[in-house]
Amino acid sequence: MAGTYVQGETVSTVDTSFKKGYFRVAGKSFENVSWLKLPKLRSTYFLLFFVILTSATNGYDGSMVNGLLSLEQFKEYMHNPSGSIKGLFSGIMFLGSLVALPITPYIADGLGRRWGICIGSTIMILAVVLQSASVNFQMFIAARFFLGFGVAIAHGAAPLLITELCHPQHRAIFTTIYNTTWYIGSIIAAWLTYGTNRVPNEWSWRIPSIVQALPSILQITCVWFIPESPRWYVSRGQPEKALSVLAHVHAEGDANNEVVQLEYEEIKETLAIEKEAEQTGWLELFKTRGNRHRLLILVSAGLFSQWSGNGLVSYYITGVLDSIGITDPDMQLKINGCLNIWNCVVATTMCFFVEKFGRRPLFLISTGGMMVSFVIWTICSERFNATKVEANGSAVVFMIFVYYGFYNAAWSGLLVGYTVEILPFSIRAKGMCYMFAFVDIALFFNTYVNPIALDHIGWKYYIVYCAWLAFELVFVYFFYIETRNTPLEEICKHFDGDAALFGGSNATEKGRILQNEIHEKEHKAATHEVREENVSS
Repeated sequence: MAGTYVQGETVSTVDTSFKKGYFRVAGKSFENVSWLKLPKLRSTYFLLFFVILTSATNGYDGSMVNGLLSLEQFKEYMHNPSGSIKGLFSGIMFLGSLVALPITPYIADGLGRRWGICIGSTIMILAVVLQSASVNFQMFIAARFFLGFGVAIAHGAAPLLITELCHPQHRAIFTTIYNTTWYIGSIIAAWLTYGTNRVPNEWSWRIPSIVQALPSILQITCVWFIPESPRWYVSRGQPEKALSVLAHVHAEGDANNEVVQLEYEEIKETLAIEKEAEQTGWLELFKTRGNRHRLLILVSAGLFSQWSGNGLVSYYITGVLDSIGITDPDMQLKINGCLNIWNCVVATTMCFFVEKFGRRPLFLISTGGMMVSFVIWTICSERFNATKVEANGSAVVFMIFVYYGFYNAAWSGLLVGYTVEILPFSIRAKGMCYMFAFVDIALFFNTYVNPIALDHIGWKYYIVYCAWLAFELVFVYFFYIETRNTPLEEICKHFDGDAALFGGSNATEKGRILQNEIHEKEHKAATHEVREENVSS
């Protein structure tokens, strides 16, 4: 497919066709490589698994809260919290994330992607210690605020490192997998709380809380064995280290490899152009048409990923199941555990079809499917409320699984995979903060409002999401564009057209002009330096 869209208009012609068995760099096609047969690439990807555990930590937390609210031991210890307190248990974590977001890009850009992961993980471990030792709900809530603070910092660095380090052939799959590991943590928490439900004391909830520290401990231990982002090295004036990392990861140490050289030149020249244009501030996303388009996608993706009805089940499945007559804690925990396994299987499977089907088709299928299944879910809930027929309640459970099948077709993995790739390096960390900010705003609202709304109006609350999903489908149709089979530095062409600031052999006309100006300045500076040396000698 050729062509791209900015608010409905074709602005440039970019080849996004998918040629099986090949990947593209700087306008050239290269045969695919097998990462299993390349020792250095294989070891890097193995270590990157520990980077994606940031998302798993988040998933563990959501499922753990769900599980704890089903445990009689926890509810009794916390004096049977009301709907608003239940909302605060989950919502305060997202408030903590919001507070941390303004400093997150400065850590990731200033200290490096690895330090961002390490600092965030350290804060999370300390928060888990406080949470596990809680003696009242005030202490539990305070711990969860700091947990959210740490998650935001780690989240602000981890996907950047993955995106900027992966081989061009595997970038889309790996960055999409990042967010789907949410379900790995979720599965562990769901079944762990199911098991500890049989512990007849407060350890039934303290044990799951303690285990929450494990992913962060693994990250701190392993992150220093992973190379730093080559793009970050270039931005800090260390191009030799960047070339060394690219050669190590993408060509088994061969710095003269053509793919490595093309990548290196693209990265070096594109970052120089971005620096020359001084496009690094928080307001940069408001200044150009292409950046405003990016901002619309970032904001909408953050909101849609959480305001699509999924928040009802992710954090308050107990309330949903109570409303259809499934009140047994043991059965609720089983459903929660099975749902998370289903989610993990579907979300992970779809990661391997991102380049084959494309981002835009997956978003449209996912959103349309969610809308239809949620409408049926709502109808079945109303029928159960009116008739109390058990079959209608079972139909709701079935539709929850169908709904999540569609949700995981795109919104689980591509929430991070798509948003991180559409941002130029100079505003990548800050742009992701905008997206995560709206995720946290949506989650804070949902986790605080959902239990209250479910308590007061029950199934009628679902109608709001039916209407909202229809709006989402229209928005995605008009604003989400295809970036399939496009190297990371070249994706700016889809949004900025001929105005894209992109260097290398495949640069746009504007990119070449700025590139030449930079080279002229460097030449003049070098000439002036030589003259001064001659005079002094």
